[in-house]
Amino acid sequence: MFDRLDHVIVAVADLPAASERYAALLGRPPSWQGEHPGAGTANTLFRLDNTYLELLAPLGEGAVGDRLRERLSTDGEGLLGLAFGAPDLATAVATLRARGLSISDPQPGRGSDGETGAERRWENAFFTPESSRGPLVFAIQHHSPADALPLRSPAEPASAVAGLDHVVLMCADLDGARALYGDALGLRLALDRRFEERGTRILFFRVGGATVEIAGPIDGGPDPDAPDRLWGLAYRVPDADAAARRVAAAGFDVTEVSPGRKRGTRVCTVRDGTAGVPTLLIEPAPPAPDTPLPTSAPEG
Repeated sequence: MFDRLDHVIVAVADLPAASERYAALLGRPPSWQGEHPGAGTANTLFRLDNTYLELLAPLGEGAVGDRLRERLSTDGEGLLGLAFGAPDLATAVATLRARGLSISDPQPGRGSDGETGAERRWENAFFTPESSRGPLVFAIQHHSPADALPLRSPAEPASAVAGLDHVVLMCADLDGARALYGDALGLRLALDRRFEERGTRILFFRVGGATVEIAGPIDGGPDPDAPDRLWGLAYRVPDADAAARRVAAAGFDVTEVSPGRKRGTRVCTVRDGTAGVPTLLIEPAPPAPDTPLPTSAPEG
């Protein structure tokens, strides 16, 4: 039903400033800078190897822009939404409704690039907050070719962000989250692990080369009925040391590189300049060496 994490959305108040900072953070120029005619919003898109990042800001009059202004006034900047890519949106909507979820009919969308005049078209279907367990989650089917959103080449490939490793949600009801993302949305559950010493449990769902990580207390915490909350992003970089040096030189507060939680990975944390999104840069573990084949058949 869903073949990828199509994109993640970050709400920002000052789009030009946020776009400049994220271009420096990611080490690559934007793929798109445009507007949503009639919606009252403008955006900057950064295409990565496996998804794209959308910075979204209010602009002019429109219902979506009005809701975004309200969100910014109450919660500030931060991670706003997740979009899952559906090859056949109408079929996905019918399937999700049959599984008990409340989701809108497909709605057409249109965006125009302010520099080139290019247009992109798509359809969205939005889950109600009750069905998504709180966050903005929706399905999308694009009706424009993939190269309408070009992958811009970075100036320093070794230090630039290549792709999204995972997005993090905080959750009080992990069984409910497993039912939604695994059973209803059909994402592959790669890991369900309890850390008894820390009192936490983490779910990892894989889709299209990215991971949706959902973390929360084993016992549900002080409010087991609290809605899920989008929290942070982790990006893949080829060389964590080079990435940390580049990001620090661009004026970000970044930690030293250290071993990651997953064996063989190396990570650093970007502490500011991310529009309120906790951000991690991850150098993946090197691939395991191939087992050599025997040079001759065994005796016996």
